[in-house]
Amino acid sequence: MKWKKFTLTTTTQAVDLVSSMLDDIGIEGVEIEDNVPLTERETKGMFIDILPELPPDEGVAKVSFYVDDDRDIEELMKQVEEGLDELAVFTDLGQRTIAASETEDKDWINNWKQYFKPFTVDDILIKPTWETIPEEHKDKLLVQIDPGTAFGTGMHETTQLCIRQLKKAVDSGTKLLDVGTGSGILGITALKLGAKEVWGTDLDENAITAVGENLEANGISGERFHVLQGNILNDPSVQEWAGFGCYDVVVANILADVIILLVDEIPVHLKQGGLFITSGIINMKEQAVLDAFAKNPAFEVLEVTRQGEWVSVTARKR
Repeated sequence: MKWKKFTLTTTTQAVDLVSSMLDDIGIEGVEIEDNVPLTERETKGMFIDILPELPPDEGVAKVSFYVDDDRDIEELMKQVEEGLDELAVFTDLGQRTIAASETEDKDWINNWKQYFKPFTVDDILIKPTWETIPEEHKDKLLVQIDPGTAFGTGMHETTQLCIRQLKKAVDSGTKLLDVGTGSGILGITALKLGAKEVWGTDLDENAITAVGENLEANGISGERFHVLQGNILNDPSVQEWAGFGCYDVVVANILADVIILLVDEIPVHLKQGGLFITSGIINMKEQAVLDAFAKNPAFEVLEVTRQGEWVSVTARKR
């Protein structure tokens, strides 16, 4: 099946109205391109470390949408033009040109899987559930992960940095808290390394399903990995659910700005002498994270490791 792609060139001020109009006539999945800089509030909410470098904003935006061959394209485009005519009465639509092109029908949901191949972190093999075990890695500790469409594959440097720290920290008695657990890759790896049990929190409700599916793929009982949707930073119910003074290890592979906030929260959940393993820290934010640890007398930084542009900081609760 072929899809028609239509791209409307309009003004940034009209984007919201155009998107709403397209939704009203049954067009979903609208794609918007513009050069409007993100506000400070937006960047804080997204916890972005590196902002894209955009050309100057000239007030021009492109709104794209896709239509399959089963639809009456002539009738649909007539509705689009009528909708634009109505909007033009009270807003500036700019060029208001529509360019059409064709694109192949693809399985966009699963197409990314071709890029996720088995990889190793030292003596650990991390493999997507749909791939076979490479012959040369059959002697390695196996962790199977299906991240779905919501979470990363674990190939990122920050995940690998955390796994290497977990290898040093985890033993048969370890109780671990995984903050921002996502697919559960770090918690499941800890269990494979011998940890007794894992508790995980994540802002995304999809984490609960993802962790459950990945536990099953690894033959691990759900009784050993408890997961809850919520924010441990500001939700007392999540903090109480996690428990206080009971963890040997807390791991957080998030972003520097979140880790800086966690530095003040995590000590109450750790046992004395417990470890806080962090990553997701771009090198330009390393000093800010170290400064946050230095300001909290509850922590002593033990080790800083690096891979590429990324940093991991491991600290111990005094």
